[in-house]
Amino acid sequence: MEPVKIWLQRNLKGDPILWAIVLLFSFISIAVVYSATGTLAYRNEMHGRSGSAVEMIALKHTALIVAGLGLMWLAHRVDYRYYSRLALYALLISVPLLLFTYLLGGETNGASRWMTIPVINQTFQPSDLAKLALISHLASMLSRRQQHLDDFWSTLFPVMLWVGIICGLIALTNASTASLLFATCLLLMFIGRVPLRQMLVMVVIGVTVGGTALASGQRWKTVQSRLTNFSDPTKKTPFQLEHSYIAIATGGIAGKGPGKSTERNILPHPYSDFIYAIIIEEYGLIGGAVVLLLYMAFLYRGLKTVMNSYGAFGGLLSAGLSFSLVMQALVNMGVAVGLGPITGLPLPLLSMGGTSLIFTGISIGIILAVSRGEPEVRPMTGEDPDAARIPSQRTAYA
Repeated sequence: MEPVKIWLQRNLKGDPILWAIVLLFSFISIAVVYSATGTLAYRNEMHGRSGSAVEMIALKHTALIVAGLGLMWLAHRVDYRYYSRLALYALLISVPLLLFTYLLGGETNGASRWMTIPVINQTFQPSDLAKLALISHLASMLSRRQQHLDDFWSTLFPVMLWVGIICGLIALTNASTASLLFATCLLLMFIGRVPLRQMLVMVVIGVTVGGTALASGQRWKTVQSRLTNFSDPTKKTPFQLEHSYIAIATGGIAGKGPGKSTERNILPHPYSDFIYAIIIEEYGLIGGAVVLLLYMAFLYRGLKTVMNSYGAFGGLLSAGLSFSLVMQALVNMGVAVGLGPITGLPLPLLSMGGTSLIFTGISIGIILAVSRGEPEVRPMTGEDPDAARIPSQRTAYA
């Protein structure tokens, strides 16, 4: 037992509770996706697609989870300061990828959000890369300019420019992802002590750019109909939301039991957009509450990493990524129980998916890298880039 403990301490660095939460989410995801993909397997078989059996779909999902955990492990081994440099390059790559996807990408449900990687024939969603890159670069820019936050042109203009470009490009095909990313950026700016008047300017720019991109993009009519259906009580409840309510209502307190969902055969995307409804149907309100508490525990550990970090960049980076994942989870769960309009956002760490699982793993790996508690010093000079600006992240966020 002692050698195992030593191996874990040597190879799984960072917050051990965060590691445990992620591993628990992974086991839950495998079990729920395996239960929810029966209809998908049948549909694939009817269309003559290979690998259509439920077991094969679950095996592929498990392989993607393992790949995500592997990338999380690799990301947490890297000194998180290097992500400050990589973020800009990732942003520069994201812009042409988002444009290419909008113009020539594969269409799903009336929106071009995917591109297919040649040779391996695997789909890729550039917005996931763009989200990670923008949050990381925003944390880097704010941390390096803590003493010049009132200087609009040298500090805030580059921030607003990148946020406007990335969120605008994503809004062309995915309004919910763009809106959530913009909200995360505003929250990160607030944590980074950006003056409120500058944030109001950011809101005006965001609404203008986002509204223009949405109106000229592919999802304007869909967004209109979903907002109308949610806000107008005289409208008939949308089909998927109606069956989500049925799943939750019939689940009761303890649920029907693993694999005994009936709404998985009726709900569109029960393994992705509405996986939370399937969790409640099979595991009851108890299971739904456990999942919600796990996300809250994840956010708490991410914010504890912020409190314990030794520099502005590490704290902002951990805060941005933690809030991004948990806010998306809350939106997804809120949609399933009728607290918001239908969005199509997956449930992080639980929904079936490829790109989402991979980049979620990388994001959590970066949070774990920050949680290792290394001071922000330049490798060659030993100089602390934040020493003259913010003595310690412990003080800045206390």
